[in-house]
Amino acid sequence: MIRLDPDRDILCVTDVQPTFMPGGELPIADGAAVVPIINRLLSEVFEHALATQDWHPTNHASFADSHPGHAPFSTVVMPYGPQTLWPRHAVQETSRAALHPALRTARLEIILRKGFRRQIDSYSAFFENDRTTPTGLDGYLNARGFRRLFFSGLATDFCVAWSAEDAARLGYTAFVIEDACRAIALPLPAGGTTLSTAHAHLTRLGVQFITSDALAPV
Repeated sequence: MIRLDPDRDILCVTDVQPTFMPGGELPIADGAAVVPIINRLLSEVFEHALATQDWHPTNHASFADSHPGHAPFSTVVMPYGPQTLWPRHAVQETSRAALHPALRTARLEIILRKGFRRQIDSYSAFFENDRTTPTGLDGYLNARGFRRLFFSGLATDFCVAWSAEDAARLGYTAFVIEDACRAIALPLPAGGTTLSTAHAHLTRLGVQFITSDALAPV
């Protein structure tokens, strides 16, 4: 059992938006199932929480239809490196880009929008996909004194994984709450999936994978 420290621990709610759920533009299988689990964590377990929100302009460079001749889930090389191309999703000011209407937001102390720069994607809560342009979250967390970050939301193998990786590299203790996340799990040419690769990579960095029942309320 992990006993939480109200001065150091914060729940990170990643991209819990209808755009990533069945019926959305980039649906993740069983994506809506994270909402009740996260709501319990928000209302019964954590004293502090933040959320991220994917927030793209209509012509974002990560959209497949911004690259004629390229299909969704193919890869192109951008100035900052390889970029998976996605169906158009999380478009600013649309209802499916909003946080899920059933999400209990009263406990969220900050909502960080990412992916709003047209020419660069942003998976991590800490940096754009060039891995150098900061979102400002590191400064916020340091100013507040948080040192252990508990990640939930969508998707385990992309925005959750990149955020947990950057958290570990920045010196935080990072946890992924597996039952409060769902993955895209794209197959990879060399075998395995984006989920299995992310899990192995994060484990090497010291990120801990837990379930929500391992957390003792503050």
